[in-house]
Amino acid sequence: MKNRSWLKQLLTKAVIMVGMTGAVAPAYAHFQMVIPSDEIVSAGENRQLTIELLFTHPFEGMGLHMRKPVRFGVWVAGRESDLLDKLQESSYQDHAGDTLASYQMRYKIRKPGDHLFFVEPQPYWEAAEERFIIHYTKTVVNAFGMEEGWEHELGLPVEIIPLTRPYGLWTNNLFRGVVKHNGQPVPFARVEVEYYNTKGDVTAPEDPFITQVIKTDANGVFAYAMPKAGWWGMAALIESNERMSHEGKAYPVELGAVLWVKTRDIGN
Repeated sequence: MKNRSWLKQLLTKAVIMVGMTGAVAPAYAHFQMVIPSDEIVSAGENRQLTIELLFTHPFEGMGLHMRKPVRFGVWVAGRESDLLDKLQESSYQDHAGDTLASYQMRYKIRKPGDHLFFVEPQPYWEAAEERFIIHYTKTVVNAFGMEEGWEHELGLPVEIIPLTRPYGLWTNNLFRGVVKHNGQPVPFARVEVEYYNTKGDVTAPEDPFITQVIKTDANGVFAYAMPKAGWWGMAALIESNERMSHEGKAYPVELGAVLWVKTRDIGN
């Protein structure tokens, strides 16, 4: 993909212009990512997973530095395990050629059933939006054919509970989920959806195509049909009642309930 440092420069200039003229600049969605090397592990296959933790704009491939999370773990077979100490510092190169901080770990699948990997990152200060961002993120990996646990609620402050099994998905399958905040459904919440454009080979004809936007219904339920094979992130955004301090001033906090799912083309 072409070097995209020009895009970062353009965005910086756009932010300046907003402050000077009140013009509207395009907003690129942030996504915390928890991406396993496989979403389904069958008996007899390699049981070793690589779990990647990134903070980025997944469609545009514009990375952000990630600090060590507050929490990282996995829930499987009714038990939650703390994996924070097993994370290793890593790095990756985004589409602009910049090297960004990330984290990863190697995890060996030992039990059958659905594995719910989750992370609570440190608050991220977004100067352009004058707010903090905390994205509680999870991904489900199925192991050895036992399809139990994928709808389990981890009890995160904000969370997407799947109403559709979040693996074994064909391209264009309709995915449904319910957004919860403190255990209660959130009506009319904004949900942003982006494709993880790993190779940078998908281009958007206009800015609105980069991030798809949905609203939950009165029961907190949303639906989306993913039109291309690969990883898709769904982020339900809720403004916290609490505020955080930056340089002596209190700012709003955006809470994100993020879920990543993978689709495959039929016949592959």
